[in-house]
Amino acid sequence: MRQDYFKNGLFCGVSEKPAIFGTFVKSALLGLSLLFFGQAAQAQTLAALPNSSAPITSVGTAKPLQGWSQFCDKFRSECTVDVSESDMIDLTPQVWKTIVSVNQRVNASVKAVTDADHWGVVDTWGFPDDGRGDCEDFQLLKRRLLAEAGLPRRAMRMTVVIDELGEGHAVLMVRTNRGDFVLDNKTSSVLPWHRTGYVYIKRESQDTIGWVSLGGIVSSPTTTANR
Repeated sequence: MRQDYFKNGLFCGVSEKPAIFGTFVKSALLGLSLLFFGQAAQAQTLAALPNSSAPITSVGTAKPLQGWSQFCDKFRSECTVDVSESDMIDLTPQVWKTIVSVNQRVNASVKAVTDADHWGVVDTWGFPDDGRGDCEDFQLLKRRLLAEAGLPRRAMRMTVVIDELGEGHAVLMVRTNRGDFVLDNKTSSVLPWHRTGYVYIKRESQDTIGWVSLGGIVSSPTTTANR
C-alpha cells in the first residue's frame, strides 16, 4: 500500500544533539552522583520504563529495499541471521543504560547528510565511517556497537517507517522482554514503538535473511519525533 514511498529511497531527519555540561564543576558533581546513586538510579529508570505489552507482529513477507540488498552483498555478516541467538533482549538496568548511551553517542558523533549530497546517489546503505550519514547509516552503526557490547543481533532489527513528515525513514527496533523499543537519529530518547508517532511498514526478519511486513501499523502520536 505504501511501497511508493520507498521507490526513490528513504528520507532521513537530522539528529537531536544531547546536552553537554559546560563546566568542570558540573562534571565533577555528576560523577559523584553516579558514584553514590548510580545503581539505584538505573533500577528506578528501568522501573519507570513504559512496557510495550503488545509487541509488533509481522503479517507476511516484504520486499527488501535495494540499498539494504546492496549493503548485504558487501557486509554479509551484518545480514546473516543466527537462529541460535535469542530473538529477545533481557532488559536489565545495565543493558538499558548501554542502549541509551549508544543511541546518544552515535547521534552526537555523526553528521546527518543525505545520500544524494554525500555520495551522489538516491539511496545507499553503509557505516558512517567518515562521520557523515543518513538515517539507516546511524542505525547500522548503533546495531554494530550494541552487538559488540554483547547484545544479540537477531533481537535488533532494521525497520522502515513513515515518519511525522509522511516520508520513508529507517530506525532500529530493539526487541526486549519489556516490549519493542526504537533507536532513532531524530531523538536522543529511546522510545517504545507505540510512542514514536510513526507508521510501521516493514523490518528485517528474525528467522531468515529478508524482510517481513508490519502492515502499516500506526503508533500513537507524540511530539518527540517532531524535534
